[in-house]
Amino acid sequence: MMADDPIAAFRVEAGEVLDQVEQGLLDLGHRLDDMDLVNAVFRGLHTLKGSGAMFGFDALAGFTHHCETAFDRVRKGQVPATAGLVSVILSAQDHMRALVEGDAPAAEGDAILARLQQAIDEASGTAPAPAKTPARTGWQIAFRLPVDAMANGTNPLMLLDELRELGDCTIVAMTDKVPPLSTLVPTECHVGWNVTLVGDVKRDDIEDVFIFVMDDMELSIEPLAVDDADDAPAEAAAIDEAPVAEEIVAIASMVATAPTADSPAARSTAKAEESVRVPAGRLDALMDRVGELVIAQSRLSQCANRGQDLVLRSVSEEIERLAGELRDTMMVMRMVPVGSLFSRFRRLIHDLARDTGKTIEFDTAGEATEVDKTVIERLFDPMVHLVRNSCDHGLETPDDRIAAGKPAAGSVKLAAHQAGGEVVITIRDDGRGINRARVRAKAEANGLIQPDQALSDHDLLQMIFAPGFSTAATVTSLSGRGVGMDVVKRTIEGLRGSIDVQSTEGEGSLIALRIPLTLAIIDGLLVRVGTGRYVIPLTAVEECIELSLEDDLRHRGRSLITLREKLVPFLRLREMFATDTRPDPFQKIVVVSTPQGRVGLVVDQIIGNHQTVIKPMSALHRDAATFAGATILGDGEVALILDIAQLIALGQPREETLRAAG
Repeated sequence: MMADDPIAAFRVEAGEVLDQVEQGLLDLGHRLDDMDLVNAVFRGLHTLKGSGAMFGFDALAGFTHHCETAFDRVRKGQVPATAGLVSVILSAQDHMRALVEGDAPAAEGDAILARLQQAIDEASGTAPAPAKTPARTGWQIAFRLPVDAMANGTNPLMLLDELRELGDCTIVAMTDKVPPLSTLVPTECHVGWNVTLVGDVKRDDIEDVFIFVMDDMELSIEPLAVDDADDAPAEAAAIDEAPVAEEIVAIASMVATAPTADSPAARSTAKAEESVRVPAGRLDALMDRVGELVIAQSRLSQCANRGQDLVLRSVSEEIERLAGELRDTMMVMRMVPVGSLFSRFRRLIHDLARDTGKTIEFDTAGEATEVDKTVIERLFDPMVHLVRNSCDHGLETPDDRIAAGKPAAGSVKLAAHQAGGEVVITIRDDGRGINRARVRAKAEANGLIQPDQALSDHDLLQMIFAPGFSTAATVTSLSGRGVGMDVVKRTIEGLRGSIDVQSTEGEGSLIALRIPLTLAIIDGLLVRVGTGRYVIPLTAVEECIELSLEDDLRHRGRSLITLREKLVPFLRLREMFATDTRPDPFQKIVVVSTPQGRVGLVVDQIIGNHQTVIKPMSALHRDAATFAGATILGDGEVALILDIAQLIALGQPREETLRAAG
């Protein structure tokens, strides 16, 4: 387990630090003079170097040290931050990820370090003259490490060496807490230090020295007066150790008895209470147990409703309530904001802009919208294809945009919002849009449609998802081979979602993905067709109406009903599933919504609402495209979950054939 494997835990932590470094670098690329971003990136590199060395990742620590040194020079104003330097550190950050995983070639690291040195040399040649700033006075630092610091791998001498690198230091050891030799444990640290540091040093630089031990140590950092700083080296040598030690002990005692909300210990405690790292596998296992509980609760409810035992019914209702609350809580635990998905595209856009020579502005909205973590994981690859196409095919070059009266910089925006039980994610660009004439010509050339075939605008734009379909005049390293968009559609439909395309020529395109909030437990409408029971996802259901036997016979051959003065086509599930049973006298039509419009599904009986725990189809039934999965009912029988999009796609040609024959 990860909790028992420190190396696995380090890799997880290192991945998070590298994500933060990457985001900081991408922000810095737009605001090169933002020193807060420079400091944030430096702290991330410093943390990664120290942690890597502690866990035996010496190659990572050595490589990161060079990048940290480069940003330290930027931080101190010796070298300005440049776009070239940021680009090299981004490449270095990719190499650091490979070093964390242990599969990084050394030659690649040497090449990156050579580029890093070149970027520093170029930046140094254009570095502005440093502005005159008032001299810093210096700092009086007193610190005492925890007793077990050395046993945990902390070397006090290295901390003192780092302080010496910041400026002129006078160091005095505080030995008042050293126990008698007879009771002294060699691995315990009982010595404290009083350091007088003179120089132009920021407080943050001093705190960075103690970044790994700050939460557990006693630390006092006080500024020196100007006069004291000038004479500090001479005076510090004559400082009596006992008063200093007593002062530190007094301060430590005050902190121990009355911790403040801003103290490191308080912050550490607060963080521990706020979040706990849990492996995703444990959440999945817990979700499975909750699903089994929901099934068992459904069986209990059926048993209670059959009898007349009021006590059993009361217990059943209470368990139903508790199971529902547990299910909702579990669903919330699995939800993650789409911002975690959107943030991964900032680097992709940065690299695409470099590779295509285009200026691309990237914007996001609705990052707080939450989706099941499984959905997030499976959405990344399809969205990579869509974003690549928007940047490569959709956006024009700066010269073409200016000629068309547009700003030179193109725009790509990702947005998300919740709509009922679904999340709608949109990819919008302000590029050239989709050329419908070219799409139709390509579709005819590929034999997808007949030359004189009438198509709606929606159906025409959906042609871009056909296998091997591409209207690109040239093939690039990014796209143009017609590979990928069909996979995008299959993946989205595999998530029980849908994809829609809108485009205005010359103004841009918008691709909307409609995805269910979760793939684990859904609300469904349980229906009967013949002797079989099926579940229709409740998010797709608009309304239910009755279809009498006379109306059914009257509509034979055209399968259309008039609903509030609009024609709605319907499919007879009895015929599609070949039930070979007589229809019920009063069948029902379940009207569902699809991107193409409303469609009715004719069933024999509507049983009612059902909490549906989704189980995957077996290997033998996985090719049955009309079903999204299965669920276990309260009586132990299995009900299949209908895939609305696939069901309608399969049923429409059948109905058209019957209509033509009739």
